[in-house]
Amino acid sequence: MTTAVSDNTPISCQAQEIARVKTKKGPTVEECVAKRDFTGAAAILEFNLKSEDAAAGASGPARAEEKRKTLMWLAYASFHLGNYQRALDAYEQVRDVDDTPEIFLFRACCLFYLQLYKEATKEAEKGPAGPLQNRLLFHCAHKLGDEDKLLVYHQQLTDSKEDQLSLAAIHYFRNHFQEATDIYKRLLLENRDDIALNVYVAMCYYKLDYYDVSLEIMQAYLQAFPDSVVAVNVKACNQFKLYNGAAAKDEVKTLTDRGYNIEQNDLVSHNMVVFEDGQNALRVLPQFVDALPEARLNLVVYYLKHDKLQEAYELIKDVEPSTPQEYILKGVVHATLGQSTASRQHIKTAQQYFQLVGSSPTECDTIPGRQCMASCFYLLKQFEDVNIYLNSIKQYLYNEDDFNWNFGISLCNTGSHQEALETLLRVQQEEYRHDYCYVSWLTRCYILNHNPSAAWDLYLKLDNSDDSFNLLQLIAHDCYKMGEFLYAAKAFDILERLDPDPEYWEGKRGACVGVFQRAVAGKATRVELEEVLSILKANNNPQVEYIVRIMKKWGAENGINV
Repeated sequence: MTTAVSDNTPISCQAQEIARVKTKKGPTVEECVAKRDFTGAAAILEFNLKSEDAAAGASGPARAEEKRKTLMWLAYASFHLGNYQRALDAYEQVRDVDDTPEIFLFRACCLFYLQLYKEATKEAEKGPAGPLQNRLLFHCAHKLGDEDKLLVYHQQLTDSKEDQLSLAAIHYFRNHFQEATDIYKRLLLENRDDIALNVYVAMCYYKLDYYDVSLEIMQAYLQAFPDSVVAVNVKACNQFKLYNGAAAKDEVKTLTDRGYNIEQNDLVSHNMVVFEDGQNALRVLPQFVDALPEARLNLVVYYLKHDKLQEAYELIKDVEPSTPQEYILKGVVHATLGQSTASRQHIKTAQQYFQLVGSSPTECDTIPGRQCMASCFYLLKQFEDVNIYLNSIKQYLYNEDDFNWNFGISLCNTGSHQEALETLLRVQQEEYRHDYCYVSWLTRCYILNHNPSAAWDLYLKLDNSDDSFNLLQLIAHDCYKMGEFLYAAKAFDILERLDPDPEYWEGKRGACVGVFQRAVAGKATRVELEEVLSILKANNNPQVEYIVRIMKKWGAENGINV
């Protein structure tokens, strides 16, 4: 007699569950890769790998081949996710299963992206000779600075698309952007369906400062792949150059809105620091100093902006400049350090760096090139030459505070006081406007343009006692020289109260007499004369009585009651 098995037994329920799961098949690895969903592909492959390892009695050629296939796909997906260490580990396991010689080259690719260039070279040399091996060794030689081997591998490149892409990349890394652009554009004409080439061309145009062109070329790729991190990053960089950090951050936001974690991408993390004007610089940039050349430069900029001159110098002193940006930044560091320490050697070095950039054929007609020549002449105190260069680029930097600050001072030094005043007044940053150096130059410009009352207002707004005292001295002496005797008298009067130096009394006396002379000539009002008399009467000097008596006598004789 047999016993019937109920439909609700555990065995039956398990079978039903398996049947239900099989009817809900998810995407395959191939489908994920076709959609560039490498995260999904890697997740499936990791699950499959664990399932295969956990399966009982997993052995035999078929099982080994299945595992090999899973590991190869996992390495591929991990590599495209930028998880090069996981890809390397997967390839290591593949070698245990099937020692295919190409695996050496695949491992070398992973090691290259892990910046282990010597190890990558050794691994690549174990693999089979061919185009991939040559390209790998070509790039490793570049990274290791081995020019002899670089030339050897360069000569072995063919006209194949892969080899030409490799050559273009080397041109790009060596700052030969026009040469790289020419190769990419030719390849794009020959392979119009390879729209990723648009990204490379756009990157070159960005480096050549053609930001509008770069954006236009990038658009074709972004329409097809709007979630491409590389493409969005390039677009953000263009927006930053054309507009500002806010516009750049709006582009990056399209990635975060899709759930992308920008902290996972070194390049985007680095660029966000730049877009946010140095925010989180000390947390993000140091780890990239030896990996991204721009990270070192941007960290130097951060130190300069925060008056950490020695830290900036230590970070850049051993850099052998090869790009205009590196020459310029080294020049700025030396100039700043030279001015703060009165070091003639630092100043001389800065002049040389600026002149190298400003006089080079490729930079002499660019905005940075002309700024460099202006900086060189500025350090030499040849302000007429400074004005020529800065005036040639004024229309492009009209609202730039740094530009207006430097141009304003240079104009002052050549006697162009009206233009200097207009230029300095365009400075908007509060940090500048509250700096004593800026206030003192603006004060001088007002006085030299015969507007001493505006200069006096600047003095009244100062809080710092030391700065106030120094500004009073400037107002007193400059107003006296310019014949603005009333404000000279007011300034000397306060100075004398603060410091009973005989020089201040002499200055006040001379300024008061100057106002009186202007009154006699009909150029000063009765109110001004009365103010001068009040200033004099507050003084106990024995000469006061004589001066006051003469002024009052003249007033009485001319019908002026003072």
